[in-house]
Amino acid sequence: MNFLAHTHLSGDNDKLLAGNMMADAVKGKKWLQYPDDIRAGILLHRQIDDFTDKHQVVRQSKALIREHFGLYSGVVTDIYFDHFLALEWPDYSDTPLINFSRHVYGVLSRHFTQLPARVKYILPFMIAQNWLNSYASPHELERIFYNMDRRTDFRSGMKSAVAVMETHYSDLQENFRTFYPLLEQRVREISQSA
Repeated sequence: MNFLAHTHLSGDNDKLLAGNMMADAVKGKKWLQYPDDIRAGILLHRQIDDFTDKHQVVRQSKALIREHFGLYSGVVTDIYFDHFLALEWPDYSDTPLINFSRHVYGVLSRHFTQLPARVKYILPFMIAQNWLNSYASPHELERIFYNMDRRTDFRSGMKSAVAVMETHYSDLQENFRTFYPLLEQRVREISQSA
């Protein structure tokens, strides 16, 4: 799961959301340096990633595209799933996506001093280019994938990710529709046990 899914799965707790969004940049046990709700968000992010990476439906999605992206298949699948979440947003939230995106940007801006350097660096780009809202647009996805491919010195092949997605669109979309409610249920179980 990528940015949109992680923020959506954070629920109504702003500190949990901030922790969830900074988790990839918090390595090892550095999460212990944060306040409780932010720590919970970091741990939630890790649990979401663990559940996602091990799930058979996600593995099937990666297998569909592995010949194109190799080790980057997981990253590409995460972004594909954010695309489907953005596209089908009203099925998962009563809050319009544009309003939700603004809320997320506001939360991250208010927690700016606590964000790791990497997240501080990308946040202005995320807000200016409205990343969360842009996942729904194939044109915007092309820009996102091109920029990611550029950061890997064009080794990942991600500049062709939208074309590959279109080839497998119905299978990938069906996999997302099967998987995401299961992930939502898993997050509810994690929240209830906390």
